Amino acid sequence: MSTEIRNQGDGYVEFWHEYHLCTLTTVRPDGSPHVVPVGVTVDAVAGIARVITRKSSKKVANILASQPGQARVAVCQVDGGRWATLEGTAEVRTHPDVVSDAVARYGSRYGRTPAPDPERVVIEITIERAMGHVDAPKPRAVNVAE
Repeated sequence: MSTEIRNQGDGYVEFWHEYHLCTLTTVRPDGSPHVVPVGVTVDAVAGIARVITRKSSKKVANILASQPGQARVAVCQVDGGRWATLEGTAEVRTHPDVVSDAVARYGSRYGRTPAPDPERVVIEITIERAMGHVDAPKPRAVNVAE
């Protein structure tokens, strides 16, 4: 298991398996951040987070514009007072087996498998830092009539 994730304590990995939309932050060539909503899957044992996307996306272009091995990114998710962020370096993977594996992982986490897309690629993030606070109680549903 990734040392960074293991050091976060009980519940951290489980939080990354719950259904939550996330954000991915990449860095544009001018140095400014580009933040977009994504689905993320985390393989804590391998220390890798994955995002499936289209190869024509801006997030892919930002990663490819970096020097090899230098594309710094972060993924984050929030649920009330619980939050988690993973930082690392990203690479774009195109091999069909890698894409199929990432799509299956996405389907497992999010309960649906996306339709086939010949433009699909995987952003694979080697996790270098994990942070967050996942021990806060889950937010309760609020009835607006209260």
